Amino acid sequence: MQDQLSTTVLPTTVLIVPGLRDHVAEHWQTLLAEKLPRVRTVPPLEANKLSCAARVEAIQAELDRIDGPVILVAHSAGVLMVAHWAATARRPIKGALLAAPPDLDATWPDNYPTPDSLRANGWAPLPREPLPFPSILAASSNDYLASFDAAAALARDWNSELVDLGEVGHLNPASGFGEWPEAEALIQRLEG
Repeated sequence: MQDQLSTTVLPTTVLIVPGLRDHVAEHWQTLLAEKLPRVRTVPPLEANKLSCAARVEAIQAELDRIDGPVILVAHSAGVLMVAHWAATARRPIKGALLAAPPDLDATWPDNYPTPDSLRANGWAPLPREPLPFPSILAASSNDYLASFDAAAALARDWNSELVDLGEVGHLNPASGFGEWPEAEALIQRLEG
């Protein structure tokens, strides 16, 4: 009699990768995390908050705690963190939703870190090679941290599907977003 191997397919876990503001109660990522059945969030850093290397290590640490397939859901600087993580990725990823990536070459409002301070903390150069997993880059036509053209260039370089969200600002509470129902639909597309 032959041994029969049973294959258990584990459900997909969504890993939320916040931007530099970390967790904001009314942010769409926080609200999404409350709704999904299998979700984890990269925790805020206690020190070196602008360190790209520390944030990439935090992504890997969370991934090390997850069994089964993973979809990354990143916003703002979290998108840049995912690009840096992917350049040295040590595990396969099912896909990534990359929302409203900032442009390190743009001039940002006063209440944000300067692109120069991010460069000094390892954010540049930003990896521009195709990502080693399927991805959807959702971009705004009036984001104050990046032009649509800059986001579209990232989508081309990363081989990401580009989704034009229209005029949604930076897709954050300051731009009127709390809930973002389209996120769930985009995650389902990555789920297959």
